[in-house]
Amino acid sequence: MENKILQNLANDWLVEATIDSIQEKYEHEELTAKQLVLMYLHRISCYDSSLKSIIEINPDALQIAMKLDTERKEIGPRGPLHGIPVLLKDNLDTNDKMHTSAGSLALAESYAPEDSYVAYLLREAGAIILGKTNMTEWANFMTEGMPSGYSSRGGQTLNPYGPGTFDVGGSSAGSGSAIAANFAVVAVGTETSGSILSPASQNSLVGIKPTVGLISRSGIIPIAHSQDTAGPMARTVKDAAYLLSIIAGVDERDPITYTSRTLPSTDFAQYLNEDGLKGARIGIAREVYFDYLNEEKRTVMDKAVKKLEELGAVVVDNVTIPSTKNKWSYDVLTYEFKVDLNAYLQKLNPSVKVHNLADLIAFNKENEEKMLKYGQIILEEAEETSGTLTEKEYLEALENDHYHSTENGIDFVLNEYQLDAIVFPNNIGASIPAKAGYPSVTVPAGYTPEGEPVGITFTGTAYSETSLIKLAYSFEQGTKYRIPPKL
Repeated sequence: MENKILQNLANDWLVEATIDSIQEKYEHEELTAKQLVLMYLHRISCYDSSLKSIIEINPDALQIAMKLDTERKEIGPRGPLHGIPVLLKDNLDTNDKMHTSAGSLALAESYAPEDSYVAYLLREAGAIILGKTNMTEWANFMTEGMPSGYSSRGGQTLNPYGPGTFDVGGSSAGSGSAIAANFAVVAVGTETSGSILSPASQNSLVGIKPTVGLISRSGIIPIAHSQDTAGPMARTVKDAAYLLSIIAGVDERDPITYTSRTLPSTDFAQYLNEDGLKGARIGIAREVYFDYLNEEKRTVMDKAVKKLEELGAVVVDNVTIPSTKNKWSYDVLTYEFKVDLNAYLQKLNPSVKVHNLADLIAFNKENEEKMLKYGQIILEEAEETSGTLTEKEYLEALENDHYHSTENGIDFVLNEYQLDAIVFPNNIGASIPAKAGYPSVTVPAGYTPEGEPVGITFTGTAYSETSLIKLAYSFEQGTKYRIPPKL
């Protein structure tokens, strides 16, 4: 950077800057949003050519920052996200000069007709939408064997802790890689089953997968309405809580959000408590889930469990989830995908080349060399369904998933052992809260000797975000395991 003051800030202070530390500099007139955007753009230009976490930069970001700087001087800040750069996964609609493509070249020229509700709330809060992040194409619901973070439009996103060595996690891979590398303060990812928790844990981040209903899905390219949700990804629990507070809300276009009206407050930052683990009953779900860990990761998780006890938690080890060994399927996703995707695609501008799933499959076949590096078997399976959701297989799978993830799953364990939360390693076990529509929060738990990040994930019942955030914050503050990657 030519500006030596900004260069010094970018090389030191910016690396782990938080929302509070940025707002403090704004308040003391030591920094402007314009300068902050310039520093992030410089950082992206230096390091992202190899990571490929950003799929597109907002061409208006600098001008939006200048507008918000002027507004701050004239009437003051709107709130904690005023002037804060945010990245969005490339499946969240923004009605601006950026495209929304789910990582697919089929939608590379698609401009959203209106903002997603998440983008609308961010703009209202004074956030700066800095750009879009790469993602596993179609949120990893395209084929089998596709690497996490790969898309035909954005290429292969890499993990900054071990580019080409450690899995970046998917499908919100770009959001995970970008925030770990500090290309923005926070990012929004989406999850159907593990797609926030996986890249968050793989990139030593905090990831919040909320209750389905806390955040509107309107204007988000879908997989399945039963499980889809957006959620925050950040370097600290507090920043994730700030972001969650902004993007939570009732949206008349998404009826499930009305279930969140029972919450006493959506100001999640007020529940941060360093002593949150004291007296809390935490169940450790070892059976099956810990079996997926190699010896190094198991050592990290065992150490994290001991830290829970040291921080005052009552650890109930090796709790058993009755449905753990069930033969789960993704039938619900297969059937809902066609219905939900067709509804999204048919609203796009006539100039867009695909307007339903059949169009997409045909486009991919016509451009096989670019589009079908890993095939499209899941897209083809979904297209074979009726698109009416009348099939017996779908209706039985829906009921089966719901019962075994809630009454015979998470809720059973919480009640049986009188727990405040269940702990899983990384995103292993994410499918059960995903099928239930229940929340999880993952926090850095340490690193293997090779430097691969490991996350500890707290899971609870519907709308237990306040409790999970309190527990996660207490663990984070009591350990402070996160270290930035060496770029």
